[in-house]
Amino acid sequence: MLGTWIQRGGIRRRQTGAGRLPAPVVFGHFALAAIGLVVWIIYVVADKSALARTSFGLLLPVALLGFVMPARWIPVHRDHGTAGAVAAGPGAEGAVPAERYFPVAVVVAHGLLAVVTLVLVLLTALGVGGS
Repeated sequence: MLGTWIQRGGIRRRQTGAGRLPAPVVFGHFALAAIGLVVWIIYVVADKSALARTSFGLLLPVALLGFVMPARWIPVHRDHGTAGAVAAGPGAEGAVPAERYFPVAVVVAHGLLAVVTLVLVLLTALGVGGS
């Protein structure tokens, strides 16, 4: 989704008022998720419980940012019916938010997988099911 957002001009359109997703939220979500993934991989290799807790601590703001983005994306998706009228005008390509190009199935799958990941990391950090 990040690639689609960038490719469709998400940063540029946000600056012109066409987008609904602020670049700091998008890039913060991605960066914290990537850092959390790296910490999780190190946890898997090193098996240090502090790393599991650190990974969970990193994923909490990722989840909060993740809840903010769909809340801002849903109105863009719902406006899909009026997009044809807007896009028909001259120079209207820049008026269509980049996030309108996100497939609904991808957004939903991403959210579901994120919730499952957060719960599993929490359970691991709490030592549930461990030996």
